[in-house]
Amino acid sequence: MKSEVTEDTQTEEVTGKRNLRLSYKQIFAISAPIMIGSAAQNVIALSDSVFLYHLSASDFAAIGFVSVFFLIITAIGYGFSRGGQILVARRLGEKDHKSAGANFYSMLYMEIGLALFFFLFIVFLSPHFFRLFVDTEVIYVKSLEYLKYRAYGVFPAFIGMSLIAFYTGIARTKIIMYDTIVLIVVNLALNYSLIYGKWGMPEMGIAGAGLASTLAEVAALIVFSFYMFFDRKLKPFKLLKIPKPDLPLIRRSLRIASPIVAQAVVGLGSWFFFFSIIENMGERELAVSNLARVVYLTLSIPCWGYSVGVNTLVSNVIGQGRVSDVMPVIKKTIYICVASTLALAIPVLLFPKYILYPLLGSEDMSLFVEAQPIFYILFIILTLFAIGGVLFNGMAGTGATLEGLKIQVICAVFYVVLIYVLVNYLEVGLVTAWTIEIVYWLPLLWLVYRYLKGDHWRHLQV
Repeated sequence: MKSEVTEDTQTEEVTGKRNLRLSYKQIFAISAPIMIGSAAQNVIALSDSVFLYHLSASDFAAIGFVSVFFLIITAIGYGFSRGGQILVARRLGEKDHKSAGANFYSMLYMEIGLALFFFLFIVFLSPHFFRLFVDTEVIYVKSLEYLKYRAYGVFPAFIGMSLIAFYTGIARTKIIMYDTIVLIVVNLALNYSLIYGKWGMPEMGIAGAGLASTLAEVAALIVFSFYMFFDRKLKPFKLLKIPKPDLPLIRRSLRIASPIVAQAVVGLGSWFFFFSIIENMGERELAVSNLARVVYLTLSIPCWGYSVGVNTLVSNVIGQGRVSDVMPVIKKTIYICVASTLALAIPVLLFPKYILYPLLGSEDMSLFVEAQPIFYILFIILTLFAIGGVLFNGMAGTGATLEGLKIQVICAVFYVVLIYVLVNYLEVGLVTAWTIEIVYWLPLLWLVYRYLKGDHWRHLQV
């Protein structure tokens, strides 16, 4: 009962029934569960990578490539849910619970439609799509094996994103953490049994990783749906009365969400392009980069959590008419995000053989040795991510999603062109290729900060 009272108190503060203190403790309380929940797809990708690392080098290289592809797809659904989250938080700041509930259903309908579209795309077009990027036959074959079962995961994943976005928008985030724990535990158990053929299960290899991840998402969605159905605190939102699709409301959600979706596609698409360039360098380089990617995704979890949290906080305080609180909450979130990220990164990046080796270790330590210079570069990248990610998502919380898209396109195009020229024409090494990401974050930081220092966002209608 004590934890429920604490969460209710925080919710009342965020929704405007009490004054929002914008304290570090409150920012952490809201962001910490989101930190886990928003990293759900990353955690699945990491789990798949860890188990396949012990299976074979080709499986490990393939999952590093195909998981980035699937992350792009889920990032599109996640982007649409973020648009809905901003609208739910804004309506709640205005104390309009009924409209917040209507925004949830508009978001849910969009997510179901998107899930169907991407399922059909993966099933019928992914073999042709992968032929454009993959030169190594074994990587191509194993990628399609993974997607054979993983394709079905778009339905529970996209619907689950709607539920997560709604609870994030109303700043009741603890269930997100518990549900993600269910997802992780089920995924780990099924990965072990289906990849290696344990506990009476068939030995499916990388296809088993795809099936395990999909079944884990189904289990997590069932748990979340039961919780939501019996959550009496949702009564003011009138969610039990399922409305017909509201086309004007869906169009408004699309207007806010579309630039966020495009940002996700541009951002992760440039990363997919990066890995396709690395794949052309060789299977060994791809395996080393995949190890670095696993570490990067793990250490960036605080960045994702605080970035999503600042979306809700910024949109909510604007809904309350407290525009002057926007920059203070962004700055405080940056401070705590940088501190949390570096506290996690310093021991892992400086002493990987003690922290990572027990998890990813094998008799051959050469992969860790080759990846160590990239680990040092990750210090700079993660620091820039902690600052830039919060700034960028704080900007999105104001409703300036189209401006954010323009900024990200500029930075991503510059990044893609630069890495293509350096790798293919100047033939730089793997470490230099990773260093180029710093060039992506620096102009993004400057452009977003310059926009927030202006006044245009103060007059946006959401």
